[in-house]
Amino acid sequence: MPPQVMLIAARSLSQAMDWSLVLMSQGIGAEIQQAETDSPWGLLVASEDYHNAVTAIRQYRSEDRGWPWQKEVFRAGLLFDWGSLAWVILLFLFYGLDAQLGLRGAGMMNTTAAASGQWWRLFTGILLHADLAHLAANATLGAVFLGLTMGKFGTGPGLLASYLAGVGGNLIAWFFSSGSVGSLGSSGMVTGSLGILAIQSLALRGRTPYARKYIVAGVLAGIMLFVLLGLSPGTYVPAHLGGFATGLVLGAILTFLPALVRNTAANLCCGAVFTLLVLLPWWLALSK
Repeated sequence: MPPQVMLIAARSLSQAMDWSLVLMSQGIGAEIQQAETDSPWGLLVASEDYHNAVTAIRQYRSEDRGWPWQKEVFRAGLLFDWGSLAWVILLFLFYGLDAQLGLRGAGMMNTTAAASGQWWRLFTGILLHADLAHLAANATLGAVFLGLTMGKFGTGPGLLASYLAGVGGNLIAWFFSSGSVGSLGSSGMVTGSLGILAIQSLALRGRTPYARKYIVAGVLAGIMLFVLLGLSPGTYVPAHLGGFATGLVLGAILTFLPALVRNTAANLCCGAVFTLLVLLPWWLALSK
């Protein structure tokens, strides 16, 4: 005859007690037992309830894994792209050219000039800076955020998306501005990279039951960093906020295109588009 009761093994008395409460909530009777001193703890349940009991415990374990505070983060797969230093060199190059040739009049972002048709200022203003301190701050933070973005989404796509986020920041700031407003600097591009990084956990959707928590945590962490770095006194907050918001959108799009990271042709194409969007606006700015 089949046994009247069956044993569900547990690792400890505490686990056995937790599981017994789970079974009790499902109307399944269980008895905590340790047959011998050195043997594991377990629950004795009626043989006809064994299947339902195991199912209930499995469901409980899947829902009660919690969200541990400590997680291994710095593991293989977290990449930093040192190609971001080339962007830093580009910023210093334009700073030197501005000091020698006075590029601000032609390239500084100005809402009135942009409204009159000089759309290229949305791009050219990103590469100009007010002084060396302004440049150093954006170059330092930008090298880190951009390097992580390029490491995550590919050199070309990460660079192009961050640059477009800076353009989006200028565009949104222009849309909400009243009167003639002038601005310059790559701060919108830096906060755009931050926005792209903040939304990268969206790639975990459907892969883990905790995807929603990780996505929310990533966005909230990005917002806190934005508040700390992007709302400093004396900064042009609309462009910073616009860059961050644009970065969130572009980062979400990139998470749906994981093949771009590994596709050499796509990386080269994005790099070429970035180069074109640097040269063409400046050619128009200087020729007009």
